[in-house]
Amino acid sequence: MGAQQTGLFRKPWFQLALALVVLVALVVAPLVLPIPVNQTLARIGVFAVAVLGLNVIMGYTGVVSLGQIFFLGLGAYVTAYGVNADWNIVVVFIAAVLSCGAAGVVVALAAARLGGLAIAMVTIALPIIGVPLAKRLSEFTGGSQGTSARFSSAPDWTGLANDQWQYYLVLAIGGATFLLVHNLVRGKYGRAFRIVKENEAVAGAMGISPYHYKVLSFTIASMVGGVSGFLYMVVIQYTSPETLAFHHSISLLASMVVGGAGSIIGSLIGGIYYVLVPNFTNEVAPTLTSLIQGAILLIVLFVLPGGIASLPRMLRRLTSRRTNRSTRRSTPGSPQGTPAQETTPPVKEDTP
Repeated sequence: MGAQQTGLFRKPWFQLALALVVLVALVVAPLVLPIPVNQTLARIGVFAVAVLGLNVIMGYTGVVSLGQIFFLGLGAYVTAYGVNADWNIVVVFIAAVLSCGAAGVVVALAAARLGGLAIAMVTIALPIIGVPLAKRLSEFTGGSQGTSARFSSAPDWTGLANDQWQYYLVLAIGGATFLLVHNLVRGKYGRAFRIVKENEAVAGAMGISPYHYKVLSFTIASMVGGVSGFLYMVVIQYTSPETLAFHHSISLLASMVVGGAGSIIGSLIGGIYYVLVPNFTNEVAPTLTSLIQGAILLIVLFVLPGGIASLPRMLRRLTSRRTNRSTRRSTPGSPQGTPAQETTPPVKEDTP
């Protein structure tokens, strides 16, 4: 039965039908759900894209990055500045993505030759520097008070409420980003990322430059961070130096680990974790929020080292093991519980 279900899930027509059902549900959902739920779903989409960017650099390439929140904040600030300067919204989006990509290239060129803790220290510096920098550049960032940008109100011709329109923007842009990254990691670049992650020496012997692909993955992760920053302003419509705080980077990292490193679905699960779990822990015990979140992280790491996204794979392995055991027990000629009869070779008599 388990094998039949696995075969069904692998059939293209079943996967297409399942994808269409999920897509229809996502499109219809904001039309029937209340405003708070729509806003929560939109926020999940924003941070799922942020976790996706972190997954590109850490999950697929294996490069430690603790500064992904910097690119989300930078994208948010560029978006706010462009909107307040009356730029075309398409230009604002492109500027947010490209500015984060440029910043990512600069950091990657300096840090990609490093490894382990060294590159981690470089990326830690991003949010640490970003917070005071955002406070000093008050002409562009609004200083400590932050800045707001309201540009995502629903157009009259749509007939939608603001929360519904923002949800659809996140669904369209975030969905396109997920699709692009999915195609990227399934192609030759994704294979190169995985080889670099497994063994840089082997990658170099195969003609794959670890330095080149580290820079590439860091740049892509930065640009995805810029997309999440733009979507952040679509939904939140306000940003401040707190957006760049280092503890948000740690939360993104924990969300990636819980969702599943090196997994597209894991990035979506990570976005759900990032938004919903803090709300849940605050409701349970506001003074023990960090403790409960740490306990959840440890439990997931012990039970599912590959994250929640690895749960179906683990269940398939358990099912296949049970099936193999039952098959061995029911093999004809060796009934369970019956010891095998020992046979002794005939004794040959010595002939004089």
